[in-house]
Amino acid sequence: MSLTIGLDIGGTKLLGGVVGADGRIVETSRRPTPTDGAAVGRAVIEIIRELAGRHVVQAVGIAATGLVDAARSRVLFSSNLGWRDEPLREHVQRAVDVPVVVENDANAAAWAEFRFGAARDAGDSMVMVTVGTGIGGGIVLGGQLVRGAHGIAAELGHTLAVRDGHPCGCGRHGCLEQYASGNALARFAREAATADPKAAAELIRDADGDPAKITGPMVTAAAHAGDPVALGAFAQAGYWLGQGLADMVQMLDPEVIVVGGGVIDAGDLLLGPTRAAYAEALPQRGKLPVAEVVAASMGNTAGLVGASDLARR
Repeated sequence: MSLTIGLDIGGTKLLGGVVGADGRIVETSRRPTPTDGAAVGRAVIEIIRELAGRHVVQAVGIAATGLVDAARSRVLFSSNLGWRDEPLREHVQRAVDVPVVVENDANAAAWAEFRFGAARDAGDSMVMVTVGTGIGGGIVLGGQLVRGAHGIAAELGHTLAVRDGHPCGCGRHGCLEQYASGNALARFAREAATADPKAAAELIRDADGDPAKITGPMVTAAAHAGDPVALGAFAQAGYWLGQGLADMVQMLDPEVIVVGGGVIDAGDLLLGPTRAAYAEALPQRGKLPVAEVVAASMGNTAGLVGASDLARR
């Protein structure tokens, strides 16, 4: 069986795996993500050597958070890892004797969902939006991953949602990421709790009496329990996400839109208002074919599976 190694560099963990041509994971290895960028590179090599020592592999694919160049070689910028113009492929290639490619983590996850997951029956086009602390994305058109001229396409979280809106870490104001991400979800709940502490009494109690300490997981747990403030926060995040997805459909006309990332664990708490806002924003729905919005199915292994398959190609 043809085997490759995929490795997903996340903010808290490094997850590597040996993967077959059918997308099945044969073995995994994980480490906590070091806080130092140079140590991250060393840990990546350790995982690859560990897995390659037990399996014959043809190539290595690395999914990295941040902006990756068109040559799939250098991480141009990653705030989480402290990298700027990091020659990751060159660094790893010196330590292993098989070809290495580097890919943006959201692109890799999108490719995994396209090849093996929720979009595997979607023909040759799909858009994936990853909703976590921020918002990432990946686009497949004509059966090919869209990288753009400089390798940094599909930064879907930094499309404009609200003109002159909430400041974003990218330097712009009003990005979709500031209205539909996990951070936005928590901010909506904190704002509502500050404005009406009585309505948010349960959430505030979970946050030790301080609305400023309300977190995304607290909001999700409270929403599952029927808390109105938490449900309202999901309604706001879902509304903005649905609006953003409608804009993507107008531009790209994909077969399907896959929503993944950590916040998708909330299920219909997010997808319900997202689908409602998406349908409302597309008045031609019912008259013309429009992409269905579905939940991702690959979970936290999507990055490594996608990277391994891209390396194989």
